[in-house]
Amino acid sequence: MTTTAPRPTAKQRKIDAKLARVRAEAAAAARRQRNRRIARIVGLLVVIGLVSYGLLSSRQQSSAEARLATDFTLPTTDGGSVTLSELRGSPVVLYFNEGAGCASCTVQMAEIEKEPGFAEAGITVLPIVMNTAEQILPDMARYGATTPYLLDDGKVSDAYGTLGTGMHEGLPGHGFVLVDADGVQRWQGDYPSMWLEPSKLLEEVTSRL
Repeated sequence: MTTTAPRPTAKQRKIDAKLARVRAEAAAAARRQRNRRIARIVGLLVVIGLVSYGLLSSRQQSSAEARLATDFTLPTTDGGSVTLSELRGSPVVLYFNEGAGCASCTVQMAEIEKEPGFAEAGITVLPIVMNTAEQILPDMARYGATTPYLLDDGKVSDAYGTLGTGMHEGLPGHGFVLVDADGVQRWQGDYPSMWLEPSKLLEEVTSRL
């Protein structure tokens, strides 16, 4: 003899439906929580990736390969001109930078001028920009840089491999080249962070002379 399960009452059906809704809502809440957790993890990974990229891209790049420095003659903001080979007999630091509109670039030169160690070591620092005198002179006056700037049409910056090493593809970044008293390039350092403490620069170049 077989028995038939009793049909659920209307009250039982309501209870079952309510339980089903509760279970569905709980499952949906769990999915939302899981998705939020995944989103947080993904966001954290993105932040870590961006920070890592920033650290890598702002890391100072340098080269100590010795070779004869490329000679050049460039006009200056004071109406004169400078020929690199005529400065042989004393070390020279070429300071390539973005020039007009880059406050930290001009402040860098002004702070280098305040470091007496360069003069004491007989080192000449030459700032080189791809600007006209009219473009860079206001920044020099504003930030207190008094050393005449060398005005490059891009050929010298290109010859020394400084173009595109900063934030702008067609401009030099923020780099220094050490040329010794014999006209030999002893060191080159690029600083995408757009700053190098003058004392650190002095230490870097004097250690290679």
